[in-house]
Amino acid sequence: MNNVMRGIYTIPSTPFNEDLSIDIPGFRNIVQFCIRCGAHGLVYPVNASEFTTLSDDERNILSEELVKITNGKIPTVIGIAATSKNYAMKFAAHAREIGATAVIAMPPYVRARPLSEEIIFDYYQGISDAGKIPIFIQNYVPPVGTDLGSEFLLKLCREIEWVQYIKEETIPSTLKMQNLFDANDGSCKGVMGGSGCRYLIEEYRRGSCGNMPGCHVTDVCVALWNALEKGNNDLSMHIYKDMAPLFFYETQLSGTYKEVLKRRGIISCSASRNSSNKPLDEIGSKYLNEVLEILKPYMTV
Repeated sequence: MNNVMRGIYTIPSTPFNEDLSIDIPGFRNIVQFCIRCGAHGLVYPVNASEFTTLSDDERNILSEELVKITNGKIPTVIGIAATSKNYAMKFAAHAREIGATAVIAMPPYVRARPLSEEIIFDYYQGISDAGKIPIFIQNYVPPVGTDLGSEFLLKLCREIEWVQYIKEETIPSTLKMQNLFDANDGSCKGVMGGSGCRYLIEEYRRGSCGNMPGCHVTDVCVALWNALEKGNNDLSMHIYKDMAPLFFYETQLSGTYKEVLKRRGIISCSASRNSSNKPLDEIGSKYLNEVLEILKPYMTV
């Protein structure tokens, strides 16, 4: 348990060029940015990375870049969610081959009807057999995710060798986490939250070992985590209150992550695939600048 993965495990975005090809230099900039911001670990590619718009080759190429750049400085968790066990096993084996620390996966995310627990169990068993490195189960909301109960999640941790962690981001994540903590027999090494640290303070108080947010304000998320670790409740609540306008802004406007990265000088293009990619209007753009100005005291990069 002394080796539990802990802290802000931030999620690099996938940058695209204007023609929507992957921007590899831009991705390298993002990874370096996350490291300089003090991220305790990196997670890629998952939902916040737009992984469903990437080809298998693109996923593998950028995963290799991630592990190469981090070079063992911090843990790397590779997203291997797939449409079936066989594909997930290939991604898991690749993650092990390139030297990743761990993998993370939702159950198969394309399905005509709900999947049985038997199919989901077999899916994670295959990932364990192929990867032989720690696995995070990503418990994410439908329709992309599958809302798994705490009893079944802990069964996976108990009975499958490498299933060791859970990323809980179904609603309400705080109470879902409490169910996991109350019933955990030690088979689950840790539970992290998501949703960009929106619920981090309460999750932390209940026992979460970290959070996996989007990367655009990694340094701010790290400042919040560090305040919690130091037991500084006043500072953690102050940072949280300053983050609130960004929480609300990005909830109603998709694409905020990369727009912020562009404004911070990390990438040159904020385009996304399967998106209209319309620029912000004048009022929205000005307000976003004001929101980011509030967070500048916590920005280290």
